Amino acid sequence: MSQASKALNYLQRWVIFATLIGLISGIGAELFTLIFKAITDLFLVNILNYTPPAAGGEGAVFFPNLGGIHRWLIPVVVGVGGLISGAIVYTFAPEAEGHGTDSMIESFHRKEGRIRGRVPLIKMIASAITIGTGGSAGREGPIAQIGAGFGSWLASRLGLSNHERRTMILCGGAAGIGAIFRAPLGASLFIIEVLYKRDMEIEVLVPTFLSSVVSYTVYASINGFSPIFGAISYEFTQPLELLFFLILGLVSAIASIVYVNVFYGFRNHIFRRIPLPNLVKPAIGGIMLGLVAIELPQTLEMGYGWVQLALYGQLTITAMLIIALAKMVTTSFTISSGGSGGVFAPSLVIGGLLGGVVGYASQSFAPGLITQPAAFVLVGMAAFFAGAAKVPISAMIMVAEMTRNYNFLIPAMVACGISYVASGKWTLYENQVESRIDSPAHMGEFSIDLLEEIKVKEIMTTRLVTVTPSTSLLQVSKLMASQFHLSYPVLEGGKLVGFISYRKLLGISPEVAASRTVGELMEPVGHTVSPEDTAADALRIFHSTKDEHLAVVDPENRDTILGLVTHSDVIHGHEAAKMGISHRRAKSTLDAVRVEEVMRRDLVLVDVDDTVERLLDVVDTYRYRGYPVIEEGRLVGIVTMEMILKAYHEGEVGVKAGDIMFTVFEKSFPDETVSEALVKMERIKMGRLPVVLHGRPDRVIGIITKTDILRALELEKPLYDIG
Repeated sequence: MSQASKALNYLQRWVIFATLIGLISGIGAELFTLIFKAITDLFLVNILNYTPPAAGGEGAVFFPNLGGIHRWLIPVVVGVGGLISGAIVYTFAPEAEGHGTDSMIESFHRKEGRIRGRVPLIKMIASAITIGTGGSAGREGPIAQIGAGFGSWLASRLGLSNHERRTMILCGGAAGIGAIFRAPLGASLFIIEVLYKRDMEIEVLVPTFLSSVVSYTVYASINGFSPIFGAISYEFTQPLELLFFLILGLVSAIASIVYVNVFYGFRNHIFRRIPLPNLVKPAIGGIMLGLVAIELPQTLEMGYGWVQLALYGQLTITAMLIIALAKMVTTSFTISSGGSGGVFAPSLVIGGLLGGVVGYASQSFAPGLITQPAAFVLVGMAAFFAGAAKVPISAMIMVAEMTRNYNFLIPAMVACGISYVASGKWTLYENQVESRIDSPAHMGEFSIDLLEEIKVKEIMTTRLVTVTPSTSLLQVSKLMASQFHLSYPVLEGGKLVGFISYRKLLGISPEVAASRTVGELMEPVGHTVSPEDTAADALRIFHSTKDEHLAVVDPENRDTILGLVTHSDVIHGHEAAKMGISHRRAKSTLDAVRVEEVMRRDLVLVDVDDTVERLLDVVDTYRYRGYPVIEEGRLVGIVTMEMILKAYHEGEVGVKAGDIMFTVFEKSFPDETVSEALVKMERIKMGRLPVVLHGRPDRVIGIITKTDILRALELEKPLYDIG
């Protein structure tokens, strides 16, 4: 088949698929809107006597009568909404909790684009209830998951490949967002940009264009083609204004870092530690929001109307600042507790109001220069979300489409660029990965050919430390403290029946551990491989799950364990195979590539005062075996997973990183070769090194791991000649 024929066939297929997804997503967006409005009218308008101000394109713009609100009922209404939403979600589709865009991202990277068929309906109902009863959340997450869910369902029904299913969920996400925000171009860019912190999924741009345009057309034909926000007049004619927009970019970056930390701080350190069923936690978050809203009803629901009032200059600087800061907290109450909703709308509100603060304050400082402070509201919306979500391009385009004002793009480029860079690693979407090379979805594009030649039996560990169901948890705890393994196979009568991991022991006191057994807490066996499976098979499983190991079992008797294989075993096997193909050329490659070419700049650092309890959270999140320790911005040591686990199992949860860290350790430098870095790793038996500046050994600028060295080998892949 010629290239022209292939292109035509591709276009024909995706015109059909994208159109169908767009039609259903447009209808789904309209249905979601109707349910959401009905619930809002019932609870907020009729029960609370509160009519939220609307955005210019979605209703009348007015300053609401805050004095007539039945304020004492607010915690009750929002709490009941959270309880109903939580009960629906955790009963029928727990993956529909939280902000749906992150679930879609996880599905793309780690679940082959699979979303259960019931998720769109559950997400639609639960999110409409959450927002309609006053929850501080947005529509982008729900509608993205609704559209993506339909795309996944359709791909499965048509028997499409995993690659095509992933494309379908992105089409669905773009279609839903493009419709409900009336921003088809921005939605398409958002959906390909939000998957990565530093990359884009460019190859699906055309299908997402098609689905987004169709969905937008369906939705706007019913609701009108006006933009969401009423337009303001703005012309960029003062180059010196860019200095103030640069300041706005820095403010947005700092605010986005604060927002992300508040958001996940509430989730990890408050709501996840509440000893109650998950389904009631959204009710607790709703009550907490309601208590704030008694004094600040402006924090209820999405809050677009308050941005519109800021655009029209009807809010004071103090009011904008208070609402923006409170919105950070109330959004965290709503979504971090497990409530169903999106983070895009609250982010626009926070960013727009902070932009208004900077704009109107700048006008007071330089009235002759800043003549249109409302423009800072527009730019603030884009800049804040660019930093918080790592989507600098789509944030600008979406705000431009939502306001039909493209004249603000020049100052927005400055503010969004500054915010995106200055906000560093922080992101609202924890399932984002750095780039395509880090995505399991693209694993096949990197080194998979060689891994297909390596058998699991060549890399597995056969010296196993096992326990039985009757082993006490205290014995396991002592084992972990001495062996530093994160989990152990559980055998009964010589047969594999499960695994016990360190996570199961967290929070259990030695007294309780002595009286409980492994059989009470062990986990099922899960995924397994056989000795004749390939390293590529194992790697696919690691990337599609969060497993720390795989049991290697007898294919004829799958409850007989022969060994264990870890992600590190796969990496080491790859390195060995590379060397085996051509040691001379492999050595040449490692000597030619510099550390700065492959090192990671997205660091996971810990503070010298972080306690073991805090360090366990870091280990559980990132699963790295070593972390640089910082004191007042200076590198002072390295703390390893082994140190953290040992301190924990010895009951020293209050001990700080500074008390257990290595203070003498190897460092790497940007201009040295990865071969030199590998030698240092082998010397200290650690798979990662901090990268520091020459002359400033206390200034850590990155980290290099054995996985990065694997990438270094891939940089020179054409050098290898198997023959």
